[in-house]
Amino acid sequence: MWFAALSALWLAATALGAVNRDEEGNVRSISLRTHTLKQPYLDSDMQSRWYDFGQDTIVRTDSYIRLTSDRPSQNGWLFSRVPLTATNWELTVEFKVHGKNQLYGDGFAMWLTKERGQVGPVFGHADNFEGLGIFIDTYKNNRPGVVFPYVMAMVGDGKTSYNKDNDGKDTEFAGCSARGIRNANIPTKLRLTYFQDKSLKLELQYKSEEDWQLCFETTEPPSIPSVTYLGFSAETGELSDNHDIISIDAKNLYMPGGTSSKSTPGKGSAKPIKPQKTGGSWTWFFFKIIFFGLAVGGSYVGYTAWRASKKRTHRF
Repeated sequence: MWFAALSALWLAATALGAVNRDEEGNVRSISLRTHTLKQPYLDSDMQSRWYDFGQDTIVRTDSYIRLTSDRPSQNGWLFSRVPLTATNWELTVEFKVHGKNQLYGDGFAMWLTKERGQVGPVFGHADNFEGLGIFIDTYKNNRPGVVFPYVMAMVGDGKTSYNKDNDGKDTEFAGCSARGIRNANIPTKLRLTYFQDKSLKLELQYKSEEDWQLCFETTEPPSIPSVTYLGFSAETGELSDNHDIISIDAKNLYMPGGTSSKSTPGKGSAKPIKPQKTGGSWTWFFFKIIFFGLAVGGSYVGYTAWRASKKRTHRF
């Protein structure tokens, strides 16, 4: 019985997910299972519990979710089934944009929108969206002086269109060039961190592992709808590429004691990012319970053995 109780405690501890804090010990995080997606992606019924996908999307359970293959006129999407309602969150996405052609396009997008799974002309998603779009644009239409691939954010109000002819220049919230993000030699990732009314930060990893490049950061974040769906989409036209989602790690962020995070406004500037220290009070709390249970269980087993030996001695 005691062993079963300890197993239950262990499962409860791991179900909460990792708890992290920053270098100042303020920000902590709990894994959002409803928006995290990792291999093998699908269950025994060949469905995902938390995500839907459609159009030309292909799922390789041992490798990737391919939104578009390296073929013309492809369109694919991947969207969460339940909305993301956390006030503060961090989303880390490993992806891969690659192909064999010297001319390639068009790119893919990450969405936090009221709409979900709606096909359209904006990197495979419907135009006039409401929410936040992060575009990894690999094909340059008309943006003089800008190096591509280019990563940019657009805040949609449900009425404003994305202008493909100038690569969204007139509706850009913030962005940065990311030369080398396509056909990179390391796992490419993006990390989007949001604190409501406090900050929005986008970081990219494509030069070397654990070397996060700051794409943009602002202390005046856009107003993102309180109920949004997390999604991804991609499209190809005459030019094409493989657009793969490898994993999604979603976390709910919170600050004990009502402290606020510190961030510096900027656009396209880079600064070194310190790796987060792992470990937290909840994890240590559960481990103390487990250790206590082991001690109690061991004492019980020892006491039972002692009583049995006493009975045998008394009998003879």
